[in-house]
Amino acid sequence: MDLSAVYHRSTGSWCYALDTDTVVVNLRTGYDVEHAYIFSEDPFIHELRREGEWEGSMSEMKLDMKLADHVIWSVEIKPEYKRLQYYFVIEEKGRQYCVFENKLCPEEERDRISTEYFKFPWINPADVIAPPEWVRRTIWYQIMPDRFCRDKNARQSLKFREWGDMTKPGFNDLYGGTIKGITEKLPYLKELGISGIYLTPIFLSNSNHKYNTFDYKTIDPDFGTDADLRELSDKAHALGIRLMLDAVFNHCGTEFFAWRDVCENGKNSPYYDWFFINSDDFIKRDFTTADKRYYTFSFWAPMPKLNTNNPAVMDYFGDVCEYWIKSWDIDGIRFDVADEISHAFIRSLNTRLKRIKPDLFMLGEIWFDSIGWLNGYEYDSVMNYPFTGGVGDFWRDKDMDSTSFMHRMNFCLSLYPKQINETLFTFLDTHDTPRAIEKCENTDELLQKLALLVTLPGSPCLYYGTEIAMRGPGTPYNRSCMPWDEIDAGHHDAMIAKVAALLKVRRELPDSPVSRLSFFPDKEYPRLVCYRRDNLTVFINAGDKPCTVAADGETAFSNLYSDGTLKKNGVLIVRK
Repeated sequence: MDLSAVYHRSTGSWCYALDTDTVVVNLRTGYDVEHAYIFSEDPFIHELRREGEWEGSMSEMKLDMKLADHVIWSVEIKPEYKRLQYYFVIEEKGRQYCVFENKLCPEEERDRISTEYFKFPWINPADVIAPPEWVRRTIWYQIMPDRFCRDKNARQSLKFREWGDMTKPGFNDLYGGTIKGITEKLPYLKELGISGIYLTPIFLSNSNHKYNTFDYKTIDPDFGTDADLRELSDKAHALGIRLMLDAVFNHCGTEFFAWRDVCENGKNSPYYDWFFINSDDFIKRDFTTADKRYYTFSFWAPMPKLNTNNPAVMDYFGDVCEYWIKSWDIDGIRFDVADEISHAFIRSLNTRLKRIKPDLFMLGEIWFDSIGWLNGYEYDSVMNYPFTGGVGDFWRDKDMDSTSFMHRMNFCLSLYPKQINETLFTFLDTHDTPRAIEKCENTDELLQKLALLVTLPGSPCLYYGTEIAMRGPGTPYNRSCMPWDEIDAGHHDAMIAKVAALLKVRRELPDSPVSRLSFFPDKEYPRLVCYRRDNLTVFINAGDKPCTVAADGETAFSNLYSDGTLKKNGVLIVRK
């Protein structure tokens, strides 16, 4: 037995409360393990029963996930007294090993040295990780306001380029999209099947992306007014569409009042400690900060990094968020560069904001394994970049088979508790990545990836224009203007209809708190992805030849499928 493959800790995704009655326990082993058992009971049960030694009751664990080099065994236990003490027994060819917190040994040697059991101390309701219930049912749509839509009465300005003109685009070009323009397109979004809007920053700045914020309470005049945002919020809510704003609290712009004061007064400024300044001559014209004179986002001098360890900074941005919630009744906040913001800041902000709006969604932009921020006291969820990378790699590497794809998706799901997996912010593209179609051979392949997006666990998001396969290999081309003339003329009707049909499949999934997911690799068709999620069976042919599939049930969605044959780039989703 490969004992080095065995791993468990009584924390994180390995042992957690699924709800106020249920504890999920996961154990990782190698493929050589044939059976896994857990022995568990209340840690004080032997005292209650007046027995000398503690003994656990045995439960067999199920093989829950297969990864590239490991498997994960899982069990759900409902502790009668809310506490749990446990250890594992794993078996290969009749040989058993015990897994304790302090040792892993053959069963016959378990008493040679002292034994430390694993423990889940108590299911405190306040400690149960519980993202807002509405998020797992939400289909998001990301919008960059400058590029989405000019409203009918938008003011003309020489600083705005002609809508859609991408000849020699510049990083600072403005096109004049407005908040009112978004409001005018709410019926379009509703018909498409969208139930959540995520806006990139909308507050005062001199850039088109607004990630160098000058004033966190003033909507940039290029986008509109407070009343415009209130109208968008009210009308979106009337249609059942939630609203999430982007919070840039890791850094600010150079015209932010506190930074201006520091530049004028140096160490005498009351805001000096709001930043990380390491040199007396920190004010230079050098566009980078590689000299460490002060810390910034990346090395961009126009984006000085905020000291989110400072209580005054915590209070200030807590006031900002309260203002957003009370002024515009927003439903969520997406935190930019969320991994660099202090844990103390997010814990404090979570407590403060949830008192005002308990079902507020706090989403962190983190590009890697984020379990350290997903403890129930900080972010509710994160952007699921591992998922995006896994999907992209499967189509990029034609040598990957469906088993490898299963391993990759299971790895993503193994990182977090089940309830978090249901609300992970999943996507194919954003304003920071090439457009999804750029990584596809054609729109049929894009539909395959969208089928994965809407049927695998997570809270899916479309980047504006993905529903019409908008192109753009990278910034600034991935931030082009939405071509409303083409859409209104019907040039994209077929693609929009396909995407709307996929989103309808998503909306009609059973309303279960945790999805049931199983993959079924096929040796005959190595790149035929097949899995069952709740009442759906999904077939995706990523190979080079047609596949014969057994579709048992009602067709919920199909593309390039007929009479039991799924063509190359085809998708079939069956409901039963």
